Amino acid sequence: MGVTVTETIQYIGVNDHQIDLFEGQYDVPNGMAYNSYVILDEKIAVMDTVDGAFTKEWLANLQGVLSGRTPDYLVVQHMEPDHSAGITLAMETYPDMQIVATAKAFTMMKQFFGTDFAGRQIVAKEGTTLELGSHVLTFLMAPMVHWPEVMMTYDAKDKVLFSADGFGKFGALDVEEDWACEARRYYFGIVGKYGAQVQAVLKKAAGLEIDIICALHGPILKENLDYYLGLYQTWSSYTPENEGVLVAYTSVYGHTKAAAELLAEKLREKGSPKVVACDLAREDMAEAVEDAFRYSKLVLATTTYNADIFPAMKEFINHLTERNYQNRTVGFIENGSWAPTAAKGMQKMFESSKNITFAEHTVKILSALNESSEAQIEALAAELA
Repeated sequence: MGVTVTETIQYIGVNDHQIDLFEGQYDVPNGMAYNSYVILDEKIAVMDTVDGAFTKEWLANLQGVLSGRTPDYLVVQHMEPDHSAGITLAMETYPDMQIVATAKAFTMMKQFFGTDFAGRQIVAKEGTTLELGSHVLTFLMAPMVHWPEVMMTYDAKDKVLFSADGFGKFGALDVEEDWACEARRYYFGIVGKYGAQVQAVLKKAAGLEIDIICALHGPILKENLDYYLGLYQTWSSYTPENEGVLVAYTSVYGHTKAAAELLAEKLREKGSPKVVACDLAREDMAEAVEDAFRYSKLVLATTTYNADIFPAMKEFINHLTERNYQNRTVGFIENGSWAPTAAKGMQKMFESSKNITFAEHTVKILSALNESSEAQIEALAAELA
């Protein structure tokens, strides 16, 4: 059965504890929620569907709240398959139901399902409205948050923003966990590249009176909305959320690890408000990306490997730069038994990044720490702290 959002809006989503990797790459130990909603008025609108493994459960949830009524509209805000897989089933079950989506979404429907439901389409554009009775829905285009066909929907009666993947998070709804941690990891992993597009949607949201945010993943947000909107403003503007330093390292025989840990210790001694050390080869890459965007400073410590950069470090930097990493201070520690070049290579990887300040002191280790490299770590710690 559904969960009440308001007197006339019901939640009919599902929890997925079968999944191991979301989008084939993100570890989700607490599962995922695929959210869908129903607005019950003179006319009925269903807001999105769910993942293909749960369409029958979703349809049962829908029918449970309809009490024998027939929905008039299926609103498709996002065509990613974890939200659109139930479209064909819904349209076959309710042959008189119309489907509301953007023109690009209808193109994708043809690609996914072999049909774009011609004759049953309502094409939504910026500011298009749909009257259900007392509820009037207004559609807000949100291209590249984080697919090109995305739109969001505002219900003026109950002051609800149906936000598509915006304000989403990892984790099923039957598991309690901190919102910000998994929402931050979700945001920077999946949406982070598109900060400018998120900023554009936030400007639209600023002109609306919003009491509830209904995302396609994660919990229904009803309280302290300024907190969630504020975090999205911070994240999408690439502003550091917290003052602190992430020391991200790779190490073959332990010497670079020792240098990274020594730097972290020195930073703490000198009063850095937060210091996090991360082994990129062993810890969750998405967590490392999250922390790099969370904190104001980043130190990258790695070995020269095949006259280049150690693979896990190169992968990490690629994750950052393709997500428009900017507005940070970055320092380097390089290790090499001969011809160390990792620091130069790492800095070059940031050459297209905006507003990156490189630390004056770069630490060079020749095989293992010695008095000279330890003094360089002391100088880098003093600069960053």
